[in-house]
Amino acid sequence: MSFSFTNPRPDREPSFSFTGPDEVEEQLQAITHLAHEILRLVAEVRAQISS
Repeated sequence: MSFSFTNPRPDREPSFSFTGPDEVEEQLQAITHLAHEILRLVAEVRAQISS
């Protein structure tokens, strides 16, 4: 199994690639964690703005 991700914007972080279902699962968990952290921070900022 192979998976690769390439950002369409070259000025951003470099693309990454990895192979194997275990690595895919690890990457998905990391992405999920980051997404939750981003949402938490956004909620925090919104609360500060609205108060």
